Amino acid sequence: MDLRLLQAAVEATGEAILITTADLDEPGPVIVYANPAFTRLTGYDAREVVGRSPRVLQGEGTDRPALDRTRASLMAGEPFQGEALNYRKDGSTYIVEWLITPVRDGDGRITNWVSAQRDVTERRAFEDRQALMVRELHHRVKNTLATVQAVLNATMRSSITMAEFSRAFGGRIVSLARTHALITEDEAQVASFEGLLRAELDAYNEGGRITLEGPRLKLPSELAVPVSMALHELTTNALRHGALGHPDGRVVVSWSVEDGPDGPWLAWTWNEHDGPPPALPTREGFGSRLLNKILTAQVAAEVEIAFDDDGLRIDVRLPLGRRQPQ
Repeated sequence: MDLRLLQAAVEATGEAILITTADLDEPGPVIVYANPAFTRLTGYDAREVVGRSPRVLQGEGTDRPALDRTRASLMAGEPFQGEALNYRKDGSTYIVEWLITPVRDGDGRITNWVSAQRDVTERRAFEDRQALMVRELHHRVKNTLATVQAVLNATMRSSITMAEFSRAFGGRIVSLARTHALITEDEAQVASFEGLLRAELDAYNEGGRITLEGPRLKLPSELAVPVSMALHELTTNALRHGALGHPDGRVVVSWSVEDGPDGPWLAWTWNEHDGPPPALPTREGFGSRLLNKILTAQVAAEVEIAFDDDGLRIDVRLPLGRRQPQ
């Protein structure tokens, strides 16, 4: 085949191509050819790298074991495919995937190395994000199973009849599934606190009986799940025994982020007004067991329950652990 055609093909390809001498010991190998795609990838013009070693692309962040594996294969005269961190002319980094192949003369001796290179930075970042999401999902599934077990036990203890158990347990599982849907839809695997509130309360906001007051706040899944379960219990109780079961009843939820000695805390208050006169429960119902087991045990929350003259008031404080994204 005409060598001009081969050169035109190499220069037209989108992959960076380097051809070096065969000597692997410093100062070799030496670059003898770089195609235009190499310039687009690295910022180095061919004239700047011909006569220099490909080590010009390496830096302090380049993985030494990856280079050692490359050298071991090349010393054995074998092709090598791998990845490494490289540096462009402007100092920026990229992940390069390379395939290095030996070129042999008629006697079988290696005369040159041909390296085809591509930038896989975005692919690697995507794969890393996917791996992180899988790990987080695994962790979340374990926590969810623990939550379901707590929900089941609490529902069994607080239900008198099978019909009551079925209604309460079914509602709690639906709420749990809804929360997981909110978390999964967000790339960062978080859910807004206001979004959790609206998922439970918007259906009962006719006539403006629901008031939500607080800053934008997003909760990671390990907090969003137990908090959403608590909000479901409070909503269910308000419908059956409290303000939402009365035509004039109102619910006001306010929240803020407070600075604590170990980081930020979420402080929120659930306040019912103008409903039926509150009464102390005769048994551990309306999710108080869940409030204690899930909020207190799982997220180290502080829960205070008060029965004011015009309705139930619950104050909750829980550590956020780290500054939350807005």
